[in-house]
Amino acid sequence: MNTLQAVEYISGKLHFIDQTKLPLEEVKIVTDNLERIAVAIERLEVRGAPAIGVTAAYALAIAVSKANSKDYAQVFEDAFKRLARTRPTAVNLFYALDEMKKTFEESKARQNLSEILLQKALSIHEEDKRLCTSIASNGLEVFKKKSRVLTHCHTGALATGGNGTALNIIRTAFENGLVEHVYADETRPLFQGSRLTAWELDKLGIPFSFNTDSTAAVLMQQGKVDLVITGADRIAANGDSANKIGTYNLAVLCYHHKIPFYIAAPSTTIDKACRSGSEIKIELRSNLELTQVRGTQITKENYPAYCPAFDVTPNNLITAIITEIGVHKPPFNF
Repeated sequence: MNTLQAVEYISGKLHFIDQTKLPLEEVKIVTDNLERIAVAIERLEVRGAPAIGVTAAYALAIAVSKANSKDYAQVFEDAFKRLARTRPTAVNLFYALDEMKKTFEESKARQNLSEILLQKALSIHEEDKRLCTSIASNGLEVFKKKSRVLTHCHTGALATGGNGTALNIIRTAFENGLVEHVYADETRPLFQGSRLTAWELDKLGIPFSFNTDSTAAVLMQQGKVDLVITGADRIAANGDSANKIGTYNLAVLCYHHKIPFYIAAPSTTIDKACRSGSEIKIELRSNLELTQVRGTQITKENYPAYCPAFDVTPNNLITAIITEIGVHKPPFNF
């Protein structure tokens, strides 16, 4: 199976797939411009918590590499602040930024500072690849038979530095004869499921179909779903998990239908300073994401709309959280 690379560093520039254009166009953006990279994160051209973190790490390294040595401190600070404003909920972004800041502070007097920062960004990327592989391996434990799996949003290679989290578990399970079919929620309002998850499943040759988010209930009622696996953008110390809007719906449905509900994420997604889901800052997106589809107006622009990007699933609805360390079961105490 082909390995996708959502983000690559090549000869001083970032190369990343513009995910807003998939699956109809496969367009790569190549840039060494900090503002362009920050805007790409805000526009969801680059998305997925781990991929955002990797991208931000490279962006800091690139910004410093282009600066005069006398300006390194100011350039780093300005770049750090700009990237920190892009997406408030995904904890991996702040993990990567903080790791880069530690390296900068420790090495700012070194003549080869630019190279040190680049090596740190590369190590963050390589570490995410390793985490993805371990998560997938550990995730095999939750499959008791050849299963029909439902997933939400997108958690594959496009969302990480490696082969993905929840979707990588599904991929690995399929390779081991443990997946019969995948149901992909379309994931409104930006259709990450019908655009990105479907695109990746198609490339991987895994049997799938996509459905409206509200169809998940019917699929469960008809006995067509054996388990649900989603990702997470931030996990509180008690196991409460923030993920793409609509995830909480699935957890409630699974509880009602007695279907296991799993979350897959690297341990870097666990925010131990966050005691519960009530402390997670939820990003609100533009109303245009509801009133338009790819720039085409589908309802009146002046209609009021509520557009949170994420919701929080309480820990009591989560069967287990799968990380690179293992399969964590309640009570969660990270």
